[in-house]
Amino acid sequence: MTRSLAGKDLLKLGDLSSSEVQQVLDVACEIKKNLKRGEAEPSLAHKRIGIIMQKPSLRTRVSFEVACGALGAQPIFLGGNDNAFSRGESVKDTVLTLERYLDAIVIRTFSDEFLAEVAQYASIPVVNALTDGYHPCQGLADLLTMQENFDSLEGLTIAYVGDGSNNMAHTYLEAAALMGMHIRIGAPAGYHPDPKILAEAQAIAEETGATISVTTGPAEAVRDAQVVITDTWASMGQEAERAARIADLMPYQVNAQLMEQAADDAIFMHCLPAHRGEEVTDEVIDSAASRVFDEAENRLHAQAALLQLILEDAKE
Repeated sequence: MTRSLAGKDLLKLGDLSSSEVQQVLDVACEIKKNLKRGEAEPSLAHKRIGIIMQKPSLRTRVSFEVACGALGAQPIFLGGNDNAFSRGESVKDTVLTLERYLDAIVIRTFSDEFLAEVAQYASIPVVNALTDGYHPCQGLADLLTMQENFDSLEGLTIAYVGDGSNNMAHTYLEAAALMGMHIRIGAPAGYHPDPKILAEAQAIAEETGATISVTTGPAEAVRDAQVVITDTWASMGQEAERAARIADLMPYQVNAQLMEQAADDAIFMHCLPAHRGEEVTDEVIDSAASRVFDEAENRLHAQAALLQLILEDAKE
């Protein structure tokens, strides 16, 4: 059977169909089992993966490098002043050079327009390792984590509270819409999702049976939800706004009182890094309901699955 993801870019989760997302999750489960047994197969031997980081990274860099190693691929890290786009050369010339050396480009950058330009010129797969608009690899890891806890994603109710305008909120909208989930975003006015991204997710939801709601009430968003999610309130590049954002978003802090509104078997998720005492309290992030380090681990498995699927040769 031909693999549908071979040679494909992943700029946002919406680039994938529901079945393709599930395919990544299924392969991730197998890779995770094999790694736990020490039986990882070098399915990407002789492949070379460029990992370009224009933003600081812990989980993204380490998880991609370890994923490459586990599959037998060679990771080529380009960061800081050597991030491949730091010398003033045109994007086109840089990409056309890189693809002579590499089999795929993984890039963590700022602008989605810049990412799209890289993908436009590249004849090899391009993977978004985080942009201002989306974080699809984290979305895949989080779906894997939810699936591990609830078996089926379809019909699951998730609540995202805090800054509903950031890349994780946008990614959860796409993830929920694709997988037939019910998502509620609780965020104050001025922190709601990009209307264009919201409309795109709603169009997908109409096909999958998912539901999407945006509210200014954190308790309303969380009530009876099976998954409660938040994210940092001031992302990279927003440091000057930090004090104002904390004041605006403090009513959306995930604490024990807010978690009491969720379902009895609810889990808490956060993509990390967390600012304890701001978007989440210690009593929640350190509780039995917390899955934050499962999410961090699952970055490795989801990304290994993605790389394997987009880089394997198409087979009949």
